[in-house]
Amino acid sequence: MKQVVQNYKSGELAVLDVPVPGCKPGGVLVRSAYSLISTGTELMKVSEAGMSMLGKARSRPDQVAKVMQSVATNGVPATYRKVMGKLDSYTPLGYSLCGVVEQVGAGVDDVKVGDLVACAGNEHALHAELNWVPKNLYAPVPDGLAPRHAAFGTVGSIAMQGVRQGESRLGEVALVIGLGLIGQLVVQLLTASGVRVVGADPDPARCELAERLGAAACGDPASAVVENSVAELTDGHGVDQVYLAAGGGSNQPVELAARLCRDRGRVVDIGKCRLDLPWNAYYEKELDVRFSRSYGPGRYDPEYELDGRDYPIGYVRWTERRNLACFLDLVARGSVDVEPLISHIADFDQAVETYRSLKDGELKAVAVLFRYPGPADHTTQAEAPAVTVPAVKPRSGPGSTRAVAATSPVRLAFVGAGNYATSMLLPHLAQRDGVELSTVVTTTALSAANAQRKFGFAEATTDLDAVLGDKAIDAVFVVTRHSSHAELTRRALLAGKAVFVEKPLALTENDLADVLAAVEESGNDRLQVGFNRRFAPLLQEAKKRFGARTGPASLRYLVNAGRLGHGSWYLQQGTEGSRFAGEGGHFIDTASWLLEADPVSVYAVAPSGNEDLQIVLRYPDGSTATISYVTTGAAGFPKETLDLIADGKVLRFDDFVRASLFADGGSGRKRWVSSRLPKARDKGQEAELAAFVRAVRTGGPMPVPLESLVATTAATLAVQTGLAGGTPVTLASAR
Repeated sequence: MKQVVQNYKSGELAVLDVPVPGCKPGGVLVRSAYSLISTGTELMKVSEAGMSMLGKARSRPDQVAKVMQSVATNGVPATYRKVMGKLDSYTPLGYSLCGVVEQVGAGVDDVKVGDLVACAGNEHALHAELNWVPKNLYAPVPDGLAPRHAAFGTVGSIAMQGVRQGESRLGEVALVIGLGLIGQLVVQLLTASGVRVVGADPDPARCELAERLGAAACGDPASAVVENSVAELTDGHGVDQVYLAAGGGSNQPVELAARLCRDRGRVVDIGKCRLDLPWNAYYEKELDVRFSRSYGPGRYDPEYELDGRDYPIGYVRWTERRNLACFLDLVARGSVDVEPLISHIADFDQAVETYRSLKDGELKAVAVLFRYPGPADHTTQAEAPAVTVPAVKPRSGPGSTRAVAATSPVRLAFVGAGNYATSMLLPHLAQRDGVELSTVVTTTALSAANAQRKFGFAEATTDLDAVLGDKAIDAVFVVTRHSSHAELTRRALLAGKAVFVEKPLALTENDLADVLAAVEESGNDRLQVGFNRRFAPLLQEAKKRFGARTGPASLRYLVNAGRLGHGSWYLQQGTEGSRFAGEGGHFIDTASWLLEADPVSVYAVAPSGNEDLQIVLRYPDGSTATISYVTTGAAGFPKETLDLIADGKVLRFDDFVRASLFADGGSGRKRWVSSRLPKARDKGQEAELAAFVRAVRTGGPMPVPLESLVATTAATLAVQTGLAGGTPVTLASAR
């Protein structure tokens, strides 16, 4: 299928061939009829992409701060790869469309194949021929409403949420500053609510359009027209609400709002304009400044948007989906008229030219629609025939698919292509001799296309079954969200593939048991979990310098994990497990590798009120490892520091940049310090991948014994058990 994309680094716009997205449970696959260009939000994004790197940095200081923090944690080279990888990727455009349901996912019962729906979301209602849309981000289109009008549903919901934030009442007077697409819709919604509206915009054509659509008066904000109209309509008191629907870097809108708003009036920010509030003006009138967050309650909540968990109507009357349905109803009944807002309708294959015309100013428009191939103004469509993909048959019998050398080159498939895969794994594999990147599988079409373009995959798809059934593929990398690791690993093992799965291997004991059952059923134990730290060159040298032990050791490991940013999927503990369950295996594996044994018990405590953990691991020879996993430390302190103490020796390891060894020997004290600081924090990914590829190619042992992977996973899971019970957890022997 085809999709409109932009490269944020170069600014390039393109209509790209990408895989068809899969129809996941909890949503529907929609074939687009019309999609709407937001001439404000989207053109701002297009313009920003055309800036220099310095210009981009100046426009997004929040992202610059994140980059600097990443440099402090991961070093310059790793951060550079991550940032450049993200910048030099195709990103989607679009967030408002209307289309026909082509396939219905499990758990959806309110629409059927052939129904017309309006869709929302900058990750789901894209300028693409097909989109997968979760349940709470679509709404059925009322009978008789034209698809091109229903395509306004998302921007209509944005305008509606802004009006709701203003709490307008019958007979009040409002000022709308900025009469672009959102502003024009705000004018109509307010008018339909019995509110008299004054509009302000420097474009005379937009002022005239707003007056035709119900505004009492409109004019240039720099002229006396707006101020005089407000004075006349309010007897000089000022408007009850001001809606900021303007963009740009001028502070004029907020200054005008303060001047024309009544005492204790409300100012609602809907657009993205400068907000340097003149303190005296806002203080003296005690103005109520409010923000309108996109389409309404539910926005940016993954449980609502992705998991389909609705908010009870008794507590949240208007959600994203209810706003969307309400706006469609208003348009269907004629209370809002979007037809006059349509300045241009372009065929979808003219998307690049249309964006360029808008950006260059050749096309003056309030709203522009893309029209997709096929019958556009229809309400039904014949149900698509079901396609049955043969299931991969597992190989039965223990020992049937053991260490078989791969033909050269080793053919790899990736399931998932997120930030970690594209910044820390694929750059090493793409340049490795004897490796062929065969297929990349993702649930979103564009991420697969990006990985294919950047790393040279032969194919990109959303069809996992086809990959597992491909006998030419030697190994599968599972680099998806944590909750899917165990099931994807299980399926790949049963399909006879060698598997590299990023940590964690499993989030529950049942998941771990399912993986081991797949190993037993298939006889396939070709498994590696992404515990890369044991492969780090500096840590390996430090362990070698420390030498063999004769007595028990004491290991102290401080992990200054820091706080997660708002919206991080790591915070979705209901589906993705606790943060430590997701990444704690790294640190347990490192401790066990240094102590050359698997833990026999785990004791964990956590201070109340935060996510900090203190974990004590006990080993068969009496050695102990204490892992302090903290989120409340200083951001500038190194992320990982480690001390290993035994036999009169102390090894100090500082965040993969420096190591020191102090020892008492027969000839006095000895000291070793790593001879030079490494150019980057090498945490072992490259060496780990080399070892995995070598094992697949030769049929030799996997880099880490399966028993060790299982023991580390079990110990990680035992942390949560120990926290709940408050007592040490004894681990069954893995050997």
